[in-house]
Amino acid sequence: MAAPKTLLATSLIALLSMATKVTLAQDSWPEFRGVNGSGIANDQSVPSVFGESQGVTWKTELPGRGWSSPVVADGVVWMTTAIEKIPTEEERIAMLRDGGIPENKYRQLAIASSITLHLLAVDLKSGSLTQSIELAAEIRPEAIHSVNSYASPTPVIDGDKIYCHFGTYGTFCVDRLTGKTAWSRRLPLQHSVGPGSSPFIHGKHLILIQDGMERQYVAALDKATGETIWETDRPEMEAPTGDQKKSFCTPIAIKEEQGREQLICMGSQWMVSYEPESGKEIWRCYHGKGFSVVPRPVYSPSQQVVFFSTGFGKPQLWAVSVTGSGDVTDTHVQWVAKQGIPAKSSPLLHDGRIYVVADNGVASCIDSVSGEELWKHRLGGDYSASPVLVGGLIYFGSHDGEVFVMKPGDEPIVVAENQLGGKIMASPAIVNNTMLLRTEHAIYRIE
Repeated sequence: MAAPKTLLATSLIALLSMATKVTLAQDSWPEFRGVNGSGIANDQSVPSVFGESQGVTWKTELPGRGWSSPVVADGVVWMTTAIEKIPTEEERIAMLRDGGIPENKYRQLAIASSITLHLLAVDLKSGSLTQSIELAAEIRPEAIHSVNSYASPTPVIDGDKIYCHFGTYGTFCVDRLTGKTAWSRRLPLQHSVGPGSSPFIHGKHLILIQDGMERQYVAALDKATGETIWETDRPEMEAPTGDQKKSFCTPIAIKEEQGREQLICMGSQWMVSYEPESGKEIWRCYHGKGFSVVPRPVYSPSQQVVFFSTGFGKPQLWAVSVTGSGDVTDTHVQWVAKQGIPAKSSPLLHDGRIYVVADNGVASCIDSVSGEELWKHRLGGDYSASPVLVGGLIYFGSHDGEVFVMKPGDEPIVVAENQLGGKIMASPAIVNNTMLLRTEHAIYRIE
């Protein structure tokens, strides 16, 4: 009789362990696009219909400007922001001229006289802004694209630490309990249009994609000390200027059937897989002339395929098997989709289908095995935020503050159209059957 009791006890322990993992997943949203960077919280539910006067538990005005997405743990919502001193138009032009910026780029660029970079903490229950931790200050920062911000990379939570990255303006490890900086590093980089890549935790390492104008590389820092563990340069690129070599992607980590752990680090012209412990290249795939890549890749364990957008230029969606070694361009590409692909928002993979929304507001559904487009539907507006799947519905947030809700499947079914009072460029966070949605000046708790 001992064996059945042991089996029962083992089963109960396994069930409790699974329940704990589900609870943790519901209570936290630790990085850009949540656990595994998938943008999926299908075990939860949030309203499909909401607005300024409906379904909003609280709305909290935020200081400064930033497009980092909210991350959540232990009942606290964290975001970064940049408090900017805005120059007059005459001062702006003079600063751009002094910075050697060509006159034909003045319209698309913004610049601040000075910035202070902050980490914000908002109480999840009440919506109160409880902390604004100043991490750095910069006089005469570089110009950025007018749709970007100085605080666009999303922080990542790991245990009692939160890691904030502002590109060339610094990387900071902050103790969530005390609000004090444990360590900081500055890895200078010429972004051209401002920072964008979010930091990523893998084991003992903090992974940073450092694809700038003058140099392109991936770095692993010791997350406890900030010391560099390894740096690996990107493959050689064919481009007339560094502007077409820069990139802003956020990595993912996978483990394929052969047992190999891989860091999938998308960049301009090349998708590259690295060994997480050493930074040694595993495989590379040449995807063409795409650059300034923003969308985060997604991975299908059942197919052993990674899906990624090629960024600016003419965005394409590629499906590449992760089982190869060396240059896999001619051997492991499964398919390429060339129509309606976003340059900014990330793809969403669910139930054998990939959902995307192009920058111009056209949503598409693509079969993940064949690459066949199943449907296309115009939502309208401009899009940068990545979609999320919650409780069987997909949420798309636009620059106009509209949130379209669609039902996944083989036909384009719009369930609801909602309106909030601010520009949406940050991707939502989902915890405790709640959507946390950051707009240009505020964050909303929707439930």
